[in-house]
Amino acid sequence: MSHRNARLTVHGRRLLIDRVRSGRPVAHVAAEMGISRPTAHKWIRRWKSEGESGLFDRSSRPHTTPHRTSAATEARVCRLRHNRKLGPARLGPILGLPASTVHRILVRHGLNRLAHLDRPTGQPIRRYEHDRPGELIHVDVKKLGRIPDGGGHSRLAYNEVHPDEKAATCAAFLRRAAAFFTAHGIDRIERVLTDNAWPYRKSFAWRQALADLGATGKLTRIYRPQTNGKVERFNRTLLDEWAYQRPYTTNDERTAALADFLHTYNHHRCHTTLGGQPPISRVNNPAGQYT
Repeated sequence: MSHRNARLTVHGRRLLIDRVRSGRPVAHVAAEMGISRPTAHKWIRRWKSEGESGLFDRSSRPHTTPHRTSAATEARVCRLRHNRKLGPARLGPILGLPASTVHRILVRHGLNRLAHLDRPTGQPIRRYEHDRPGELIHVDVKKLGRIPDGGGHSRLAYNEVHPDEKAATCAAFLRRAAAFFTAHGIDRIERVLTDNAWPYRKSFAWRQALADLGATGKLTRIYRPQTNGKVERFNRTLLDEWAYQRPYTTNDERTAALADFLHTYNHHRCHTTLGGQPPISRVNNPAGQYT
């Protein structure tokens, strides 16, 4: 296939060779075919040295790329992608590379889309198909504990894992979350935004916890990303970087890994909306206490 802007196709190059071989001057043939004399001579030289195959376009890919990222660095990018499932914006600061460079490396190795990877193992998904319906039935059970919402506009997050979402559980969680924020320099919680679940709408225990904190409750409107988009994005981050970040042998093992994830999220994870800083940089941080 010829280049889309090429004056001559492979057929036109053959015609050029035939006319020159018949004894006609190269300059005349080039003028007739609307190309320059250097171009005509180029195709003649290729035909003489390579034969018919010389009339086809060559790859525009360079023979060497001296400034290409080293193989060791590319291997590290791929390893972190497999192990931590992070995107270019997250991998770049960790590796000291521009996000655009990380993206090119992921594309080169077929790792640029998480949908193409098995989430627990990070390995590329190999699709299979059997000959007859019913030849293979795949049964899978996935369990994931419900995680209450946490965090605020600073994006500082607090999470716990519980087996239920009962009123007493939610109220106790709110009190512990408030203590966590107080310990990090946030003296007062003014409003608490939740979904429309029964404990947040009807529970006396929840209302009492709000009153004790001097806070007011607010319910999100369904299908309104303007109000619940931040927490939904945080939930997605939880799934990508904690729940499905690696294979776990037990639910207790996964729960135990939550504390390390939260510390990394609050203290070390860069956020583009915070200018590349971690959430702890946006709270009242006593000098050097939470570094």
